Amino acid sequence: IMADLRLFNVVILGIGFMLIFTAFTTCGNTEQTVIKSLSNSTFQGSGYNSLAIIYGVFSASNLIAPSIVASIGPRLSMIFSGLLYSGYIAVFISPATWSFYLTSVLIGIGAAVLWTAQGNFLVLNSDADTINRNTGLFWALLQCSMLFGNLYIYLEWNEIAAVTDTDRRTLFIILLVLSLLGTMSFVVLRKTGGREEPLKEEEEDDSLLPACAVYKERTVPTVRGLTTEFMTMLKLFGTKTILLLSFCMAYSGLELTFYSGVYGTCIGATTQFGAAAKGLIGLSGILVGIGEIVGGGLFGLLCKNNRFRRTSVVFLGMVVHFVAFYLIFLNIPDDAPVVVQTGTQSKSYLTPSVPVALLCSFLLGLGDSCFNTQLYSILGCLYAEESAPAFAIFKFIQSICAAVAFLYSNYLLLSWQLFVMGIFGFSGSLCFFLVEKMNDLLLGLPEY
Repeated sequence: IMADLRLFNVVILGIGFMLIFTAFTTCGNTEQTVIKSLSNSTFQGSGYNSLAIIYGVFSASNLIAPSIVASIGPRLSMIFSGLLYSGYIAVFISPATWSFYLTSVLIGIGAAVLWTAQGNFLVLNSDADTINRNTGLFWALLQCSMLFGNLYIYLEWNEIAAVTDTDRRTLFIILLVLSLLGTMSFVVLRKTGGREEPLKEEEEDDSLLPACAVYKERTVPTVRGLTTEFMTMLKLFGTKTILLLSFCMAYSGLELTFYSGVYGTCIGATTQFGAAAKGLIGLSGILVGIGEIVGGGLFGLLCKNNRFRRTSVVFLGMVVHFVAFYLIFLNIPDDAPVVVQTGTQSKSYLTPSVPVALLCSFLLGLGDSCFNTQLYSILGCLYAEESAPAFAIFKFIQSICAAVAFLYSNYLLLSWQLFVMGIFGFSGSLCFFLVEKMNDLLLGLPEY
């Protein structure tokens, strides 16, 4: 029964995230277009600035997130964060510059708490045998969010010149409802072990105690908990394992920016694709999503042999990404990420082909899921007891690199961006192999 309950929790967790991120991903994909089409001229915001703020605040907030999760428990943390996500989406129903940037900061904090709580909750509901299945299942559900929003954009916005106020309101009211539904689904998550909620049940019954005494009793361990979580994080930062894995985490941040922000822009700016270019952005997003789902499903659900497969999956991810980078280098003009307004006039090495461009989207998604599921899996195995600080470090490094990549994407030519990712992808995979090797020697396992 316990196992069923845990599986139920993982599925509900995945569905909640799927709904929230269907709303948020669609919002992120379309916000720059929506902002350019606004009829009120008082609005001064920029979608790229907003995303840079979100990632910047997100990375800083990862330093405090474990403490928040430790003090109120993962379930409440996720409900609170979901409401912040919904607030950001609600801004677009009637946009104002101040609320747009304020909610950008808030969602950055919310994202850190949400992802730290999610990592913690997933580990609480898994053991060494089920962590891979659960990670894969959660990942596949989460990535379904890339399908629905992008599909709507592809169908509704194909070959339209501008987004009217009515279009915008309709879209964002739908997204707000989805985001709130996702947040509400966390309410039905069940407790599985004694480790989840920080507050003890007995305290509730003991109502003879004056309230302040109970409060004091609770705050002292909470404050102590906050400092220990933070110290654990600093301690982990200095360990050989995390230092080695940080190369792989950094790479996951760089390629996250590339597939979620840069590559779509490149496709939209390639004039050889003609009038369909803007609609192809949605289609590209759908194929990245399919790649993620295939990857999460394959590696999470089909592979049972933990030790053998982590290194091979990361190796596969590296190969898949390098093939994608090479094809993108040949298929997309070099200045595509830099020119936005006009569309690029330069030639690429091959005549830009839509099937090749979309194949690359699929490969980017597939490779991304290889790296992410294996990073989750190795952190969940090595740091089962300290999962919140370990996942916070992962998100901290990933989001700093994503923010840096968003900044340089405006200026670096495509070939240089691919080169930077190539260097990090190779060294990240190498370091991942080293960590597995060290771990094998510690456990005295036969080497595969």
